[in-house]
Amino acid sequence: MPHTPPPSPPPAGVPSDPVTAARAHQAVRRTRRFYTDVTTHAVTEGGHGVCLDGRPVRTPSQGPLAVPTAALAEAIAAEWAAQGEEIDPAAMPLSQLANTALERTLPGRSALVAELIHYVDADLLCYRAAHPTDLVARQHHAWQPLVDWAAEALSARLAVTDGVMPLRQPTETAEALRAALDALDPWALTAAQCVAGATGSLVLALALTHGRVDGETCFTLSRLDETFQMEQWGEDREAMLLREAVRRDILASETLWRLTRA
Repeated sequence: MPHTPPPSPPPAGVPSDPVTAARAHQAVRRTRRFYTDVTTHAVTEGGHGVCLDGRPVRTPSQGPLAVPTAALAEAIAAEWAAQGEEIDPAAMPLSQLANTALERTLPGRSALVAELIHYVDADLLCYRAAHPTDLVARQHHAWQPLVDWAAEALSARLAVTDGVMPLRQPTETAEALRAALDALDPWALTAAQCVAGATGSLVLALALTHGRVDGETCFTLSRLDETFQMEQWGEDREAMLLREAVRRDILASETLWRLTRA
């Protein structure tokens, strides 16, 4: 009797914070591996897909899994091939991001951009510490170049504060950042969505999808405050697990963006 494939890994959402992201990874239900061979193929609708024992992988809503490049299809196939006796969707971030692009970004682009614009007034890079002086200096040295880059490259001039009161960025800044998001193709926008959710920074998300920073740098910049605290007080096991979940999401987003340009 032929096997009935379970749904593909679910689309990746926009994690509101690293804790939510990590718990989402842990909560995904696993199923037993039901296939032997993993191959890639050209999709009739256009693009490239993945086959399990000759049967095309489909999205959770049963649409065709069609990605724009052979390189991305090969990377997704490698995730399927690397599964053991059980399929662990949390170990398949590119598959999840591809489903997000196909099922959320493409049909709901305007709503996604509107959601991402909410990060403008809360961007991590714009909220600085008032003390201690070591942290103040570290934040300025690490974050200000990207704030300056956003002003020069995106015409988005962001205000910065060291207080506790929320900022209200200029309307022109929000419009410039919206234009930058509108200029992204669906795959880059999907990567930006994930990075913004993982880091709390739209500037970092756009910097990554413009090639201004790589994934490791993006992760390091997003955890600067936490790293400083760990240097003072030591590491916490749960915090380290959450850091790794955030790092995994950012690196997967970078890979998605890079492979759609291969």
